[in-house]
Amino acid sequence: MDKTTRSRDPFAGRENLVDRTDETWRPPLHAPPGGKLERIASATRRFFDVQAGSIWRDLAPELRQLRGTLVDVGCGAQPYRPLLGPDVEYIGIDIAEVEERFGYAIPGTRYFSGETWPVADAGADTVLATETLEHVVDPSRFMREAHRCLRPGGKLILTVPFSARWHFVPHDYWRFTPSSLALLLVENGFAKPRVYARGNALTVAAYKTMALVLTRLFPQNGTRAKRITSVAVGIPGVPFVVLGAAIANLSLRSAGGDDCLGYTVVAESSLERR
Repeated sequence: MDKTTRSRDPFAGRENLVDRTDETWRPPLHAPPGGKLERIASATRRFFDVQAGSIWRDLAPELRQLRGTLVDVGCGAQPYRPLLGPDVEYIGIDIAEVEERFGYAIPGTRYFSGETWPVADAGADTVLATETLEHVVDPSRFMREAHRCLRPGGKLILTVPFSARWHFVPHDYWRFTPSSLALLLVENGFAKPRVYARGNALTVAAYKTMALVLTRLFPQNGTRAKRITSVAVGIPGVPFVVLGAAIANLSLRSAGGDDCLGYTVVAESSLERR
């Protein structure tokens, strides 16, 4: 091996991802709960967007039985609000920068700056956080705020992605395991943590196959000619999208696996206030 070969940059031609400020492709934002047509569109999306569909599937039985005050942290478009019954007082909160970073600006949301949530101590019976924790710079501080806002014995329900692309770049910081989730919860005042996988390796494989085709069918960058070519390449893959969605949704009926779309977490606020 000569000196030229040894000194060659092994990363030549590869992007330094620290410099990335945006995604190469972003799915459409979720729409706020609306009328019948919006509900049909939302249900159709959940069939193909298996991440969102798996979350809905897990949250439905939990949210429909709740009573009292629920705080939805990082609520975005509030897509899971329709699952709540009439006996729930809903409070949606989000960071002041949410429109700039994530594209959401929903009337009725309490927007806040800093790390302290606009919720009174022990002011909530339930705290909900769907696909939010990975965007939080300090997850431990987030957990302490959730514990502060919950009444003793209150419930924390959250979901996090696992097999998921880097999204809302650069504001996507973490991927959690069941071990790290349990550690975060117990260290910050929560008891009886339960962590459930959403899907298995088959779900992930089907979902990733669908993503390959969908990014070709709905290109977001490049010249007009490149976008037309992308769509033409993607059209033959449409049957694989439908088949992949069917397989992925069926696989969600399993007990879950070590490789999964993400995790759904339920825990109780301990009696000790922090």
